[in-house]
Amino acid sequence: MQEKVEKIEKSTQPPEAKPEAKPEEKKKYIPRGQGKTKYSRPGSKFSNKKFFFKKKACFFCKNKKVEIDYKDVSLMKRFVAVNGKITPRRFSGTCAKHQRKLATEIKKARQMALISFIEQ
Repeated sequence: MQEKVEKIEKSTQPPEAKPEAKPEEKKKYIPRGQGKTKYSRPGSKFSNKKFFFKKKACFFCKNKKVEIDYKDVSLMKRFVAVNGKITPRRFSGTCAKHQRKLATEIKKARQMALISFIEQ
């Protein structure tokens, strides 16, 4: 009987009061562009702090002996993606001059049926 009374007394007591929250301080002014953005967060895919970009050197500028020729199928396939597309400069690292020459030679090789237009 006493246990029931104690349980009732405990249940009738008001819950413990939470400590009062501190009044919020005024937020400090941060100039535009200097706050936290998706680019400034460390570890994010947009973070530029931990990313080190290495400029790719043109394969043909490094190797002066290598000529771009449509008959050299193994060289042409190196610059063609699996799906048959010509890889862009930002992936292959070729300079603009050699990329233009490479694209025309790949197109010639396709016309001569040395390289397929699309992979099957």
